[in-house]
Amino acid sequence: MQGNRKLATHVRTNLSFYLFVFAIFATGVVFGVVLVSALTLDMTQDIRRHLGHFFESMIQGGQPDSARTFWSIFSMNVKWTLLIWLLGLSVIGLPLILVLDFFKGALIGFTIGFLVGEYAWKGLLFALVSVVPQNLILIPVMLIGSVSALSFSVYLVKNRFLKQRGSLSQPLVKYCSLAFVLVLLTAGVSLYEAYLSPMLMKPIAPDLVSLIGMFKETV
Repeated sequence: MQGNRKLATHVRTNLSFYLFVFAIFATGVVFGVVLVSALTLDMTQDIRRHLGHFFESMIQGGQPDSARTFWSIFSMNVKWTLLIWLLGLSVIGLPLILVLDFFKGALIGFTIGFLVGEYAWKGLLFALVSVVPQNLILIPVMLIGSVSALSFSVYLVKNRFLKQRGSLSQPLVKYCSLAFVLVLLTAGVSLYEAYLSPMLMKPIAPDLVSLIGMFKETV
């Protein structure tokens, strides 16, 4: 209950930052979707080929090493989270945080846009199972981390350059504590992607078979 209250206070205090960061992220999503239409035929066929190999492996019963997959996904996700955290410790990192938010949105928009644009409802079904669930957590983690980094950077500017009085130790401890919580959430999402997501894909295997047939016809 107290945690929810603190989160609500944090959001209200930094509402303008949240709206700005979300606008940057949403712009990235739109850019990623539009980018799909700019792909050349060779690029499209190459992506189809890679997806086809993945689907074929799944249908033939090939199961990846879940533990290895977890560490691979967790490493990628936590690097993203910690990079934003590190950028928040320096004033010059402010624009780079926004670039990362835009890039993250573009990746998500491109992935979902390609699947839906190429394979209609079957691509949407696959996206709902393989892309959307983990991003329901990862996107808020990214937004909270980015806003916290921006807020802390602004505090540094006021404290160091504008000579406004205030302790730096307490905000720093809060900033680091929040980063630790976000890393834990990232670990939970990585567990889902490594262990549960493959299981949720199995029921749509028949649809994936037909998708592979489409790949082979176009490659």
